[in-house]
Amino acid sequence: MIDLKKDYDFLGGEVLLFDKNLDWTSFDLVQRVRNSLCRKMEIKKLKVGHAGTLDPLATGLMILCTGKATKQIESFQNEEKEYIATLKLGATTPSFDMETEEDSVFDYSHVTLEIFVEAAKKFVGEIDQVPPIFSAVKVKGKRAFEYARNGEELKLKSRKIEIKEIFVESFSLPIIKIKVVCSKGTYIRSLARDIGKELNCGAYLTDLRRTRIGKFDVEDAFNINFFLDNLGTIVTN
Repeated sequence: MIDLKKDYDFLGGEVLLFDKNLDWTSFDLVQRVRNSLCRKMEIKKLKVGHAGTLDPLATGLMILCTGKATKQIESFQNEEKEYIATLKLGATTPSFDMETEEDSVFDYSHVTLEIFVEAAKKFVGEIDQVPPIFSAVKVKGKRAFEYARNGEELKLKSRKIEIKEIFVESFSLPIIKIKVVCSKGTYIRSLARDIGKELNCGAYLTDLRRTRIGKFDVEDAFNINFFLDNLGTIVTN
């Protein structure tokens, strides 16, 4: 959380925790922070970067680094992540989330809490995961989502990731909320797709919130509006 009594050195380097808004891209947040700081500090350039992308339809913790602290970005990216994810069973979408419309529906009446837990267990540990085609993965110089939105066929290679924990937070068919602790590079949308396949009923993500990165918790983060409202005090100090 921002301490309004602290002397901030954004050029020397600061590590800032933000709770990203829904529908904002990660770049939107970085750009807003950078531009606001530059105007307030009356400088032309300031290094600002983030330690891990969040999709526009996801909310939650993002770590932003300024100035010389940007050298720490890679170490933060390597930390384990924690998410709260909401899945809808019985349907699929091309993007594995709500960015696209449902393209198929299935019967999910056979799924019980016990069956779901057993299916989820199969994805705990080191696994091979195929990223969503609606993602920022680069293929031949283009983002995968560019191929997807143009209707082009594209097969993405699987990646080694580690899922350390999947815990059921609530179960009310067809909606299931889970907590996921995982390594960097994990796509929770892909996990939703894979669990749906394992259950033979399809599934996609309806909500995603990142709650932790390493030792940093979203409870200690602040909203961009708070940052902007208090920018005069923050920069003056």
